[in-house]
Amino acid sequence: MGTFSHQWFSSINEIDQAQWQRLFGDEPFTQHAFLYALEQSQCVTQQSGWQPHHLAIFEGDTLIALAPGYLKSHSYGEYVFDWAWAEAYEQHGLRYYPKWLCGIPFSPIEGKRIAIEHANPSIVCQYITEQLSIHSAQQGWSGWHVNFCDQDQATSLTEPHAMLRVGVQFQWFNKNFETFDDFLQILSSRKRKSLKKERAKIAQQNIAIEWLQGGQITPEIMQLFCEFYQRTYLKRSGHLGYLNMEFFTLLHALMANNLVVMLAKKDDNVIAATLSLVGENTLYGRYWGASEEVDSLHFELCYYQGIEFAIKNKLSCFHSGAQGEHKIARGFEPVLTYSAHHIVDGDFSNAISDYLKRERRHIDIYKEQCSSLLPFKNK
Repeated sequence: MGTFSHQWFSSINEIDQAQWQRLFGDEPFTQHAFLYALEQSQCVTQQSGWQPHHLAIFEGDTLIALAPGYLKSHSYGEYVFDWAWAEAYEQHGLRYYPKWLCGIPFSPIEGKRIAIEHANPSIVCQYITEQLSIHSAQQGWSGWHVNFCDQDQATSLTEPHAMLRVGVQFQWFNKNFETFDDFLQILSSRKRKSLKKERAKIAQQNIAIEWLQGGQITPEIMQLFCEFYQRTYLKRSGHLGYLNMEFFTLLHALMANNLVVMLAKKDDNVIAATLSLVGENTLYGRYWGASEEVDSLHFELCYYQGIEFAIKNKLSCFHSGAQGEHKIARGFEPVLTYSAHHIVDGDFSNAISDYLKRERRHIDIYKEQCSSLLPFKNK
């Protein structure tokens, strides 16, 4: 490992876009453009608690690995919850923040978090974890975290330098359906009737749904969507959403071909909208907003229309975000998510490790219980 070296970057712009894309490929959330939009719009800054601190690994002069990273001064917008760890630190008069997080801000989407292009990726991964652990201790960080990585990467990261944490999300999988009715046919009779009844309420209220993609999405539509998004976020949480109009404008300018906007219209007036991103095989339902409360509209626009879109475009998966047990009855299956965590303080590391082992047992039971509630005829 003597030929490896590393460098930190405080802006995605300091890393060549072509080099970034060479390592990460075309999945939307790890695209250079997506992370650039977050930085350029000031959604991720030191002031917002998301200070860009990206990591690059070199072998000689060749870039062989990249990790999008942030110095965090809080735990908002991560979706892997460690508030209790921070509180325990505080109770003992210690600082939990800053910590270093490798992940995609405000996006609970699993994927390749550390991109490695090398004949022996495990050696590179070992170098990364060693350097992260050394750097954390030197800089006074409480530790380092890699959220929503895939299972193989989680295993590589946690042996021997970090602890594995497992969670549950709900995703819909396309079983080669040709139509939405094909999907309904695999549901139990009672669940099938329930979904049909729920969808019928939309037509009964004279609501029409329209899909817009790429060049069909105008700046005015993005402006309207952002207003819905902020209004809904404010009503639900009491504060504006993490993302602002400049972010959505940049996303539209840089990644229009990855975007899908779904509009709900009542008497030709737009009353709700969703913004999703499309990857190679997956639809990612991400943001939603509405100007009024309408019975069953959230389910229709955020779930059923996404299923329709995935079927029509032959996408294998519809990922609708974090949490949401109400998705189970609508055919979204529980899947495990993975993250890796290294805590510098030995006593806290041992305590958290013990906690995560107990949490894993509960997660496994919870996933099994969720699977037993799926609406399919032959579970």
